[in-house]
Parts: sequence; C-alpha cells; structure tokens
Amino acid sequence: MPGEVEVKKESFLANARSYVHDVRGEMKRVTWPNRAQVESTTLVVVLSVFAFAAYFRVIDYVIENTVQRTYSALVK
Repeated sequence: MPGEVEVKKESFLANARSYVHDVRGEMKRVTWPNRAQVESTTLVVVLSVFAFAAYFRVIDYVIENTVQRTYSALVK
C-alpha cells in the first residue's frame, strides 16, 4: 500500500505540472483588451445596471400599487 500512495502522489504532481504548463501556454494565446476597451465596456455595464435598476423600480412601483389597490378594494 505505501508504494501505491507514492504512485498516486507522483501522478498527482505530474498532472498538476502538466496542467500549469498548459494554462501558461493558453494564457500566452489570449488577446487581452486595451485600456480604452476596458473603460468603454465598463461604462456600458455601469449604465446598463442603472437602467435596469430604474426599470425594475418602476415595475415594482406599478405592481405594489396594483396589489395595494386590489387589497383595499377587497377589504372594503
């Protein structure tokens, strides 16, 4: 059994080394965005978040008022 544990350990280390080597190779092939691209996409994301927040606030307001009016009509 001790030999089996050593083989698994060596196999794990070999697999880990191979994985790290492969990751480094893939990372060299990645096309990274420049600063202007990052800034423009960040701006789009921030504006989209605020637009969706405003949209959902309006929808929430409409649903809340509808439920309150329906409840009030049913309770009276």
